[in-house]
This record gives sequence, C-alpha cells and structure tokens, in this order.
Amino acid sequence: MAKPTSVSDTPSDSITPGKPAEKKGMPKAAAGTLNWADERLGLAGIGRAGLRKVFPDHWSFLLGEVALYSFIVLLLTGIFLTIWFKPSMAEIEYQGSYQLMQGLQMSEAFASTLDLSFDIRGGLLVRQIHHWGAILFMASITAHMLRVFFTGAFRKPREINWLIGVGLFALGTIEGFAGYSLPDDLLSGTGLRFVDGLIRSIPLIGTWAEFFVFGGEFPGELIVARLYMVHILLVPAILLGLVAAHLALVVYHKHTQYPGPGRTEKNVVGYPLFPIYMAKAGGFFFVVFGVLVLMGGLMQINPVWKYGPYNPAQVTAGSQPDWYMGWLEGAIRIVPPMETHFFGTTWTWSVFLPGVGLMGLLFTGLAVWPFIERWMTGDTRDHHILQLPHQAPTRTAFGVAAMTAYAMFWIGGGNDIIATQFSLSLNAITWFLRIAVFVAPVLAFIITKRICLSLQRRDRERVLHGGETAIIHRDAEGGYSEPHEPISQDEAWTLTSHDALPPLEANEGVTAAGVPDGTKVSKFRARMSRWFHGYQIPQLTREEIEAAKHHHDDDHGDDDHALGADERTKELDSTH
Repeated sequence: MAKPTSVSDTPSDSITPGKPAEKKGMPKAAAGTLNWADERLGLAGIGRAGLRKVFPDHWSFLLGEVALYSFIVLLLTGIFLTIWFKPSMAEIEYQGSYQLMQGLQMSEAFASTLDLSFDIRGGLLVRQIHHWGAILFMASITAHMLRVFFTGAFRKPREINWLIGVGLFALGTIEGFAGYSLPDDLLSGTGLRFVDGLIRSIPLIGTWAEFFVFGGEFPGELIVARLYMVHILLVPAILLGLVAAHLALVVYHKHTQYPGPGRTEKNVVGYPLFPIYMAKAGGFFFVVFGVLVLMGGLMQINPVWKYGPYNPAQVTAGSQPDWYMGWLEGAIRIVPPMETHFFGTTWTWSVFLPGVGLMGLLFTGLAVWPFIERWMTGDTRDHHILQLPHQAPTRTAFGVAAMTAYAMFWIGGGNDIIATQFSLSLNAITWFLRIAVFVAPVLAFIITKRICLSLQRRDRERVLHGGETAIIHRDAEGGYSEPHEPISQDEAWTLTSHDALPPLEANEGVTAAGVPDGTKVSKFRARMSRWFHGYQIPQLTREEIEAAKHHHDDDHGDDDHALGADERTKELDSTH
C-alpha cells in the first residue's frame, strides 16, 4: 500500500491552452474525440485535478460512504419494484398463488405486493434488499451525523454542508415512511393511522390538513398513489440534488482530517482519488451491496402476508414501526393525556407536543447548533482539523444527553413488547420512562463530561510522564514501582496539537474613545460561553513540556522523546 501523501489545494500540474494532451496507447479515433471534447470543455484539466484529489484515511469516514452506497442500492432495487407495483387502493379479489388469501378482498397495492413476494422471480429478495437498504441508509446517516457532531466537523466553513445533512436526514425519514406505507397491509395502515392522528392534532388546521393529505376522511382512496409519487419521484429527486451538493462541498472545502503529525489546517494527508481511493471505494460499494443481499436473502423483514390487507376497523397487535420512527411513537405513548377545549374545539396536546413538537425541536435544534456553538465560543476561524470528542467535553456531554433522551423515547415505542416479553407491568414501564426521560439525560451529561475530563487528564499525564511499561520493579527497601517509557514523537504531537479558546468575557464593545467596535459580549452570552467551555484540564505549556523533556533525558536518556519535546516546544513558541 502506498504511503499517505500530503498535497495542497492548488494543483501543481496544468494543461497548456490550445495544446491537446497526448493520448498514448489508444485508437486514433478515440484520441481525436477526446481532444475535440477537451478543447471545448477543458475535461483534461478538470479530470486531472479531480483524480489527484487527496482524501484522508480513517474508518469513521466510511459511515458516509455506507449511506451513499445504500442509497444507490435503493435506487437500483426501487426501479425493479416500480415495474411490478400497482399504487392503487381500488379493491379487487385476490387470485394469486398465496392460498391463504384466495378470494379475499384487498387493494391492488397489497395484491401487487403479494405478487412481488410469491409470483415474480426474485421479487421477494429485491423487496427485502430494498427494505434493509432503507434501514441501513437511515442508520448510516445517523451514525455519520453523530461522527460529524462529536468531532466538530460542522464548524466553519462547513455549516451549509451540515444543513444539507440535516435535510438529508429529514427527507430520508419521510422517504422511508412513505415506502413503508405503500404495501397497504395492516401494519403499514396502522402506521398511517398514527400519522393521521398527528395531522389532526395540529391546532386550528388539523382537520383541514387531514382532508387535504388523504383526499377526504381517513383512509380515503388516494393516499397510496400520493405516497407513491412522493416515494419514487419527489423525494428521490431532492435527495439526489442534496447528495450531489453535499459531495461537491466536500470536494470544494477539502475533507476534514483527524489531528496527527504533519496535518495542518492548510493541507490534507491521505491517498489520491485515483487509483488508490477509487479502488478502495469501489470495493467497499460491493461489500455494502453484498451484505444487503445476504440480509435480504437470509433475514426476513416485513412479511406482509402475515398481517393481511389494511382494514380501518382492525389494528395489528404489537405493531412496531421501523426503528427511525420508534422514538416518535414512544414519546406519544409515555406522555400523559393533556387536552384543552376552546370554543367547541378540542386541542390534544398529548399528541401534538410529543409528535409534531418533538420532530420540530429535533430538526430545528440540529440545524441551528453550529451557529449556537459559534455564538457561545466566538470562534470564527476555519477548521479542517477535527477535534477528538473528549477535547470538547460540554458538546460531547450534551450530545450523549440528547442520545439518552432519544433512547428513552425509543424504548417507550416498544413498551408493550417489553411488558409481554419480560412479564412487567405496562403502567410501571410507562411511569419509569416518564421520569427517566428527564433524569437519565442529566446523569448522562454529568457522567460523560467527567469521562471526557478524565481522558484529558490521561493525555496530559501521558505526555509529561510517558506510558506505562507494565514492568514492576522492587527496590532494595522492598518498595514497588513501575517505570514509564517516553511516548513517540507522533503521539506527543497528536495529544498536544489541539487548542482551547478561553470563555468570552462580558464587555460593552466600545473603544477608549467611546466608539463601538463590534465586539460587545452580553452577560448572558458570557455565561453561556463559560458553561460551554466549563472546567477543562489546562493545556500543556512550553515550560511543562521542556521540564518533562529534561526529566526523561536525566532518567532515561531518550533522544527520540527529547526530539519530540523540542519540536512541540518550537510549536508552542510559534503559537504563543
């Protein structure tokens, strides 16, 4: 494997205008066609710069690739399913090969789903690949966004790309739910009834909105056809546009990278797109595709023939949505009943607030977080080097607290299954979650922040005193000690290369002459800045690193570590 190389954003090679590039080893006709296109479109220069683009190498960057590749699999399998699926709610008498439903009245949508499962060769496999692909798509987007959040990759200049990611997450949720509802089986119909309740809970316009969406009173006769157009046309087109914009901004801003020796805010250390990264990415696509095929062939999902066609008078016992919608259902299940009556109308807050309100809070909070953090820290610099999660303890603790609240809602979405499987009281589980959804996030915040500070302290001690050797020495007096060995120069660089901004101080933002200079910081902003920065382990100073170097020189004579300390000392001198 070739060693990672560092390149700048400005390519060193160029194409002389008007001089066609030589095409060795290809037919004359092909070379002439390429020269013709290059003279008019400049493809050679674009291609050369693009193919030599450098991308860093780290396993966490694969999460975004999994989302991209699963989306491609969804497009490919969706084309196959579109050929056979009939998005109609018109009732017919089933005459397919599934004997248990012979002669049963059902919609054409459900009948075509049964045909895909039992009569179309490969139909059931493709159906299950498509469903597993949707679940993997949402899971990988979620994991990718968590990686971006905890490493601070959303900071300037990538706020727009973060907003695009939030949009992809929201649209992926809508797209998944729309596809989940298309078969018109009893389980998906129960999910649609749930959404109908959310729409009707909107104050003032709820009933009107329900009639608009469903074309009349639920379930109507148009919702499957409308969801079908949303699922195969509207949302996929927007997703394709957002994915293209997302990738274009990644290339334009250059990829972020983790801290390490030789890595700065002005370079990228990694592998070129061609041939190394392209070969790795192509192989990884087939790995993702292969895993989805194995899951679709070996792991059953959404067996609609067990549920039967949708009937508004029935409900599926133990019905569960796909995992990315479970938290929303759980929130509605655990919130106590709250209703208000105004002028003959009923406003059901126990559905609107945990349903529509929580969705709005989630997506709005995700969208504005980069700007809130920038306001609290006052940091307006460009960032291309990522932070390790424990280097931003308040952000990491806040993220874990939000994940904990999400988990409590998610558990609430399956409270009936938990009660039956573990022989527990459903009411006891509900009351426990009502309390835990407030208490658990606070505990998670405190514990996570303490862990982050402990990791900061560990890094500090490791740089100053070296790493443990796991060798126990006994001296002449019977005492025991464990000698430490100096860490490598690369590790010392990585552990000390981050910076920490001090909290903002309140000021009026005026010069000595009384002229406003635009730097005013309110007392509230200063308090929020102190909360965000909080108590952190002090960064190592030049004097501390120099003292540690002399200590190791005296005790061990380790020239390599001394060199690493000297390099870090020079770095601190240049920054301070």
